[in-house]
Amino acid sequence: MNLTKTLLATTALTVAAGAANAEEMTIVSWGGAYSSSQQNAYHTPYSEKTGVKIINDESSAEAVSKLRAMNEAGNVTWDVVDVVAADALRLCDEGLALEIDPDTQLADGDDGSKASEDFGDLLVGDCFIPQIVYSTTVGYRTDLVGDTAPTEICALFDTETYPGKRSLEKRPINNMEWALLCDGVAKDDVYDVLETDEGQQQALDKLATIKDDVVWWSAGADTPQLLADGEVIMGSTYNGRLFSLIEEQDQPVAMLWDAQVFDLDGWIIPTGLSPEREARALDYIMFATDTQRLADQAKYISYGPARKSSAPLVGKHAELGIEMAPHMPTDPANAKNTFLYNYEFWADYRDDIDAKFQAWLVQ
Repeated sequence: MNLTKTLLATTALTVAAGAANAEEMTIVSWGGAYSSSQQNAYHTPYSEKTGVKIINDESSAEAVSKLRAMNEAGNVTWDVVDVVAADALRLCDEGLALEIDPDTQLADGDDGSKASEDFGDLLVGDCFIPQIVYSTTVGYRTDLVGDTAPTEICALFDTETYPGKRSLEKRPINNMEWALLCDGVAKDDVYDVLETDEGQQQALDKLATIKDDVVWWSAGADTPQLLADGEVIMGSTYNGRLFSLIEEQDQPVAMLWDAQVFDLDGWIIPTGLSPEREARALDYIMFATDTQRLADQAKYISYGPARKSSAPLVGKHAELGIEMAPHMPTDPANAKNTFLYNYEFWADYRDDIDAKFQAWLVQ
């Protein structure tokens, strides 16, 4: 009888250990080179440290709608979600993202600074944990633009000098801002104009001048593939995607940094998780956003780390051996004329302008 009890106890411990080792968490991101950089810098070392298996989901573009649906159904299947700052603000306002105290739930900086100081102004919401500074910018085919390469964002609208297809994201963000800039609106006035029905129509009217020449994209990998295939002469995408295309794939493509739109990307933890899953997600966040991990991501993709203490640790690309600092959107040579994304504006106006933009697309 004692032997039987001993065998049962041993079996139970073995099963429990196996279950612990088989722990899983689903982390949602954007795919492509970006998710690969996260896998290398965060996921793999975290799994090696904890034994937790990380399942990658590439649904970040639909994060808001999917989290709304999960919450309504009472079945949240995601543990940590990578979102842009504006979406984090919306999710936080709707109670779909967990509020974070940076100084108790995020690691201190390697320089001894508290997280609130180290992240500084990039902590734009109560639920948002910044990860990287990136930009949406334009890439163009160097062999298709003729003798005069474009230097300004308004080349997108200049189909006479640069005939051919161009790719733009299938959403109003960035497109509306660029349209107003190229229709004569001063940079500082863009969001004041875009608050009005007349300003929104002005932006759509400007976009209509190239509508027949636009290939609309939904995934970050679309424009790099279209450029590589020569199907578009220029197109918008994230600077890290273009870095991969130019430096890693050696394609005849260059970047147009003018009016690059600075944005933040980072993590949220959904509300509605069990206490165990929430604790695990918080543990992952503590690990993945420390000084060294954020600097490590810059070894694989040209996005600037969100912590001040990480910047001095940015070095060379892990495989190419090239210095990464000059490829960051924040590099002084690249940041001569940036456009600062307005998180609060899009948190307030996104749904309404989205509806108007999608209706315009099918006209």
